[in-house]
Amino acid sequence: MAAITASMVGELRAKTDAPMMECKKALTEADGNMEKAEELLRIKLGNKAGKASGRITAEGVVTAFVDGAAGGMIEINCETDFVTKNDSFLALANAAAMLVAKHNPADMAALGALAYEQDGFGPTLEDVRKGLIGKIGENMSFRRFKHFAGNGKLASYLHGTRIGVMVEFEGDDTSAKDVAMHIAAMKPVAVQASDVPADLIEKERAVAAGKAEEDRKVAEAEGKKPQPADIVAKRIEGGVQKYLKEVSLHNQPFVKNDKQTVEQMLKAAETTIKGFTLYVVGEGIEKKVDDFAAEVAAQVAAAKAAA
Repeated sequence: MAAITASMVGELRAKTDAPMMECKKALTEADGNMEKAEELLRIKLGNKAGKASGRITAEGVVTAFVDGAAGGMIEINCETDFVTKNDSFLALANAAAMLVAKHNPADMAALGALAYEQDGFGPTLEDVRKGLIGKIGENMSFRRFKHFAGNGKLASYLHGTRIGVMVEFEGDDTSAKDVAMHIAAMKPVAVQASDVPADLIEKERAVAAGKAEEDRKVAEAEGKKPQPADIVAKRIEGGVQKYLKEVSLHNQPFVKNDKQTVEQMLKAAETTIKGFTLYVVGEGIEKKVDDFAAEVAAQVAAAKAAA
């Protein structure tokens, strides 16, 4: 049985907004597995447990560059928020997005090998990165990037430096830009419901089934007759269909006019979205949580050993 620490409980609470004791129970049941515990909370507490799951812990920036029919978007990470405001760091990130757009590197190694000089460092992008690590005194790394070309026109949108969207489209430029802003706000996972990845659908189906089983146990404990299997099956499928509408771009209410869906807005504007890419800084990265008490204890122990 994994040890459930206060920091683990705090991290799960920050992700889910669930009560502390519920977080501890879920972690205990999941044997310390954070993802499984979050799923258990969603089953027990419903959507409330997922409303804060998009909170990001890692630091860094997302930058984008469009050059005619080609574009590039990249995420570069660092250790603290302070560095995300550093001019040299931002110049490196912007240059990297431009290099992605212009050269379409095959991987991180190819990106790092591209010619670039800045702040007296070079002759490659990787040399500049290493040089800035020494100059700024903080580690930084290129996490992911994508090159865009050949799938229609491009529209990009950056929400500050933490969220970046690139939309591939045909039609009206203004409408495409509005859709990019919408994506940054509503974070769909696919253009249409039929494009939602199967693993996400199955995960949602498992959550709906788990919630139905939880309801059955409650009804049984209260001496009530459980719902028939066919009704339960319809409830589960209804939950999945509701999820698909919520996460598919076309079915979402348009943020600038919630009386119409994005699909309806695009049809009126004679615009087609062929695809989109959404980057959120630190998505999926867990930031190291320093245990101050343990750090002090270690320092005291080291001092005693040296005495």
